[in-house]
Parts: sequence; C-alpha cells; structure tokens
Amino acid sequence: MSDFLDPQDLEELVALRRDLHAHPELGFEEERTSAIVKTFLADCGIAVEDGIGKTGVVGTLKRGNGTTSIALRADMDALAMPETATERPYRSTVPGKMHACGHDGHTVMLLGAARKLARSRSFSGTVHFVFQPAEEGRGGAQAMVDDGLFERFSIDRFYGLHNMPGIPIGEMAVVVGPQLASSDRWEVTFKGVGTHGGKPHLGLDPTVAAGQFLSAIHTIVSRKVDPVEAAVVSACAIQAGDFEALNVIPDEVRIGGTARAYSHAVRDLIEAEIGRIAAGVAAATGIGAAYDYRRGMPPVINEADATQRALQAAQAALGTANVATAYPPSTAGDDFAIFSGKVPGAYVWLGNGPAQDGALHHNTRYDFNDAAIEPGVRFWTTLVEQELQAR
Repeated sequence: MSDFLDPQDLEELVALRRDLHAHPELGFEEERTSAIVKTFLADCGIAVEDGIGKTGVVGTLKRGNGTTSIALRADMDALAMPETATERPYRSTVPGKMHACGHDGHTVMLLGAARKLARSRSFSGTVHFVFQPAEEGRGGAQAMVDDGLFERFSIDRFYGLHNMPGIPIGEMAVVVGPQLASSDRWEVTFKGVGTHGGKPHLGLDPTVAAGQFLSAIHTIVSRKVDPVEAAVVSACAIQAGDFEALNVIPDEVRIGGTARAYSHAVRDLIEAEIGRIAAGVAAATGIGAAYDYRRGMPPVINEADATQRALQAAQAALGTANVATAYPPSTAGDDFAIFSGKVPGAYVWLGNGPAQDGALHHNTRYDFNDAAIEPGVRFWTTLVEQELQAR
C-alpha cells in the first residue's frame, strides 16, 4: 500500500495531522480547523460551503454524468481533557483540550482522499466530503441537519469511519447491524417530607424510596430486555442530605444516570421502564417522583446494502483477508446516527494498531497512528470509485 500516496503527499498529511493534534478545538469552536479544511479543499479545486452547523464544512466534487450522490463524514472536534504524553513533540498546546479520539486523523484522511479524487477524476457522480463539528456530545450532526444539510446537498448514502486501537494497521472491520449504542440521560427526583433522623415516622423518607429504586432498575436489563439483545442502565449520580447534618432526613433525593441500547425498541422500553419503576416506588412509599428522560444520540445501525458496498470497497482497498465482517459493537455513541437515520448509511472501523501504553479512546495518552492515514485514504478513495463507477 506504500505506493498509493505520493511520499510527499503522505508527508504533508502526517504533518497536517500533527498540527491539528497540537491545536485541538472543542465542538462548535473548530474555527482554525474549519479554515484549514476549507483552504485545503479549495486548493484542490473542490467546491466548498462552510458555516454549516456553525463550524461544519462540506466540499462537493462532481464528475461525469452519474446521478448518484454519496457523503463521507469526518469529525473534527477534540475533547475537554489534558494530554499527559509530555514526550510527544506535537502534543496539545492548549491546556485542558486534547485530540483523544483521533478526529485529527479522521479529518486528514478525508482531506487526503478528496485531493486524490480531485486529481484522478476516476468516477462519475457526486461525492460530498462532510467535515462535521461537535461529535463529542455537543450535537454537531443535528446542527448540520438543522442547517439544511439534506436540503442543500443531494445524498443517497452516507458513510462514516472511525479509527479503532486494537485492530492492526492496514485492517478494517465492516459489519452490518448495530455498531454503537444510543446514549441517553435520565433523572429521577423523589420528593418526600424531611424530618428529624431520630423521628422518621413524622416524615416521608425519600432515601428509602431511592434505595428501592436503585435496586429495582437493575432488573430492567435482566428481566425486561430480550436476552439476545444488549443494553445498559446505570445510575451515575446521587444527591441527598448533608454530611454536616446526619440527623436530618432530607426532603428530596435526586438520582441520575445513563442508558444505552442497540435498537430503537429496546431504547423505548428502557425509557418506559425507568419511569414505571420510579412511579411505582413513589406510590408504594407515599411520596412524589419527578422523572426526566433526555434522549441523546440514537444507536448507529448499519444498513445492509450500504454496508455491503463499504465491505466491497474495503476488500478491494486492503485485501479480503484484512477485512473483518464480525466485530463487537461499542457501548460508546456517535451522532453519525443522525445522518444514517435520514438515508442508508454504514459506519466502519479502521485499524489504529496496538493501544500504546493501554491508551484507548478518551485516554490522556491516546494518539492517532499516522500509519493509518494511507489505508484510510485508500479506503475512502476506493469507496467513491466503486460507488460512482465511471460509465
């Protein structure tokens, strides 16, 4: 695969990736990154529209008379966390911000593919290079949709790619069905009547209800979700009382957590069951309960036909033996689901090599592997050339 990119081009992409790594920007703050992307695309002769979803950029390349139009997504944002790899010469220069998920690499790979395709012109149809802001929980995909992404650009299929530590360099996983879980937040507040800790009979104790609730919600996955499905319900925060007043039963107990699912039906079930349990416990203990379920990212579910197309491109680009068709889904989330919920889509995993020092995504020592740039460019380029075959 070493001859796919000109050595000078690859050197430039590596340098750009490291520059982006050294200058991380959080979601909807990617002003510098967006400007670099816009200039790079324009220099390739690609039509560019920016400011989509605030800091999003879309480059459009049309060749021939093909009528099919596809979109390729790269996310651009970093995370609000420190980088601890002080020996890294291109480490973050911004305190408390870091490219700890490889979006710097994603951006550069798609730019490399855009330049390769602009030069080769070996396809017929339209490809949109979508550089998305704010993937890390800030709603960048929805912002682009709300800004008219699908009205402004004709898109028949949407593709996403994410690096994966643990998969060897030069290998990929392309799998039909669920890839990432939905990511939702929930809160329950039990409202009782506070009283003296030594006279509980004079009040209505919300801490008792909270204890029963915390025990009961863990039956949702074990007793309500089909055993062949997978789901997570976790309580992650609790607020009640005061450790400076351990003789006071509080008026309220607030509990919050996360829920994850790989199907829309299970997601619906979890939302309903948490509320049902909260209401039931409140009724049994004679207190009130307020329930709020806030939906975040839907699950990423690869559509069969789009996945088959991505699989054929991956096999052609990297070799059949280097492409896995079975890979466990992740309980992390990605708002690529917003795009693939509008049109058929596929989200694929690209090998990032061994996890150095155990550094996986969102770790303070994580780094995108520059050796993955060329395989990523090769895959994106091959996908476009196969999807939009010149006639």
